[in-house]
Amino acid sequence: MPKSVGSHGRTGCGLFIPVWALRAGMPTTLPAGEYRDRLAAVRDRLAETDADAAVWFGATSIEYLTGFHHIQTERPVCLAVTADRVELTVPRLEVERVADNPRVDAVHDYFDYPGGDPIQTVAGVLSEMDVESVLADADGAPGVMGYDGPALSEFVDVETQAWVDEMREAKSDAEVALIRESARWANLAHRYLADHTEPGAHPVTVSQRASMEGSRAMLDALGGEYAVRTRGDGPVHAGYISGEETALPHGHTPNERLSVGDVLITGATANVDGYYSELERTMFVGEASDEDEHYFELMCEAQQLAIDAMGPGVPVSHVDQVVWDYFDEQGVTDLARHHVGHNIGMEGHEPPYIDRGNDAEMEVGHVYTIEPGLYTDTAGYRHSDTVAVTEDGTDVLTYFPRDLESNVIRE
Repeated sequence: MPKSVGSHGRTGCGLFIPVWALRAGMPTTLPAGEYRDRLAAVRDRLAETDADAAVWFGATSIEYLTGFHHIQTERPVCLAVTADRVELTVPRLEVERVADNPRVDAVHDYFDYPGGDPIQTVAGVLSEMDVESVLADADGAPGVMGYDGPALSEFVDVETQAWVDEMREAKSDAEVALIRESARWANLAHRYLADHTEPGAHPVTVSQRASMEGSRAMLDALGGEYAVRTRGDGPVHAGYISGEETALPHGHTPNERLSVGDVLITGATANVDGYYSELERTMFVGEASDEDEHYFELMCEAQQLAIDAMGPGVPVSHVDQVVWDYFDEQGVTDLARHHVGHNIGMEGHEPPYIDRGNDAEMEVGHVYTIEPGLYTDTAGYRHSDTVAVTEDGTDVLTYFPRDLESNVIRE
């Protein structure tokens, strides 16, 4: 008898949907105008100060402003923005990747670290730009992978700013559209994940297969529209942890095959031009036990209460408090291990965080993961959905079924 996932069976997995039907005209790259607007915004901020330039060393901030994405290593990259110039300093190995970027007026390079003296090179570039004082995201490059260079303030006057971090909190319509597209591919990969799960299967093998099939479907569908973002692996990931590892919010995948009665906590996402969504489900191999069903239903109710409490102008602390109060009423606060969720976009975790200790308010364009969880000694129960804050309230971008029946895997 064929395996089924709740009442959905195998028909919803996308296996027989034509590739062209999956595209449906959805956006896959950020419009060029977004970068113009971002650079204009930081120039407006710069104009209100006495500094000569704004400077960034963080890879995500540099990507956000220019579209140049790179792997942050021991080789610093520095972006300098003045009223009329955008200049990048990169290690020699990155020159060709940024040379044609239309938003960058000049590219400077050093050969490598430590021999290339990257910060001294940056200081020389700033001097050529007649810059004596900067507002920077940090006083020098971050100390990753063994980097240990001098402070930028040894060469120019430095004060710090967090402009891009603040700008990234509220997403534009174009950014939300990319996160929505990510959610579509995450949903497809999650369906593959559920389809390939059965007693005796190994979690790693199932996760790899679902990720591969989801990535292949996305790459085939997008073709030349795919924005190159990965090296060797695919743009879609789906996987899960199982058994007692689910009792740990950040558990690992155990080296054991699945058995009837196992609890799974899944996760799926897709990289669409550098933007991510988050989809998680609690699933059961075979029938869920009475205890499983009890905690599952409490978790689902808490998640729905959180979504219902969201909206523009709502304090993030209120949303977390709503969930905490519900858990308190049910007598399960001792099983809670974390706050309700976090903003998401170019990184998996971004502020604001939905936490009782946070005084931030939700704004139109914020995109949050909503993921209250309960964790017993033997299992965990957590869904996560990606939810955008809109002028009218909320828009749930992920859509894999949340009910118990749809998340039970049966033979």
